[in-house]
Amino acid sequence: MLLLAPMEGLLDHMLRDVLTQVGGIDRCVSEFIRITDQLLPARVFTRIVPELRQGSRTAAGVPVRAQLLGSDPVCLAENAARLATLAPEGIDLNFGCPATCVNRHRGGAVLLDEPELIHQIVAAVRRAVPAPIPVSAKMRLGYECESRSLDCAQAIASAGASELVVHGRTKAQGYKPPAFWDRIAPLRDALSIPVVANGEIWTVEDARRARAESGCEHLMLGRGMVADPGLALAIARPGAQPLAWAALLPLMQRFWAQVRQNVAPRHQAGRLKQWLHYLRRRYPEAEETYQRLRTVNDPQQLELALFGSAESDWARAA
Repeated sequence: MLLLAPMEGLLDHMLRDVLTQVGGIDRCVSEFIRITDQLLPARVFTRIVPELRQGSRTAAGVPVRAQLLGSDPVCLAENAARLATLAPEGIDLNFGCPATCVNRHRGGAVLLDEPELIHQIVAAVRRAVPAPIPVSAKMRLGYECESRSLDCAQAIASAGASELVVHGRTKAQGYKPPAFWDRIAPLRDALSIPVVANGEIWTVEDARRARAESGCEHLMLGRGMVADPGLALAIARPGAQPLAWAALLPLMQRFWAQVRQNVAPRHQAGRLKQWLHYLRRRYPEAEETYQRLRTVNDPQQLELALFGSAESDWARAA
């Protein structure tokens, strides 16, 4: 099983739509929905996870699990119950976000110092939603250190989670290479639920090593999938042809059409250039395109320069 990771500010519903068109991804997890001290209206859930309006699936038919982030078990449970009325494929809980602004308000990876609270959160959410809706979680190896990683993993599993994704770094290690896949192995060995390895998987060879070192059959792909949209398909189907730049351009048009519809004009060019920046790692053509367009901020000029028209073919078709 190959999962598509949530990435706040990058891998949202628009990019999920495009990346799942390529194939190879079995399930997605949304970027987090922040839960504080109030019961959110349904429109907040559907704004962040619009796939909820179409059977909790992307246009390509790939299931999307909605992710919640917070530290109050009661408030999280109440919001999970409301989310459950929208028939999500599942509900995921975030114990891995390393962002300082999130951790400062007791969200994400900072909770890895409190396995007892993590257990309470997972148990409360599990009780609050119907049994057929899976509850899963994502964590890092720890906050400052890994000393409580096994405690946290066991707390999540014993509270009723059906699956756990482990990012092979602590919060303190951020996204700096390497990811320590081998340190996921003790958690996998100790748990009876599926454990998914995550972190620093950029190539098919990385996927092979991550599986071997972690002992995990299942993987979650994040930045590697943004940089190489054909990565999941290449992992799932050995020998598959790499996704060519010419085949990627229509997908970029599809993404751009959604950006034009959903993003404020002043941020539209930045969203496309953000993806181009990642694609530079895999495609020489993306490097040339990025350098040529990096100072262009007018959406129409950018569209004309990249797609050869002031309105993309996909947008006209839509």
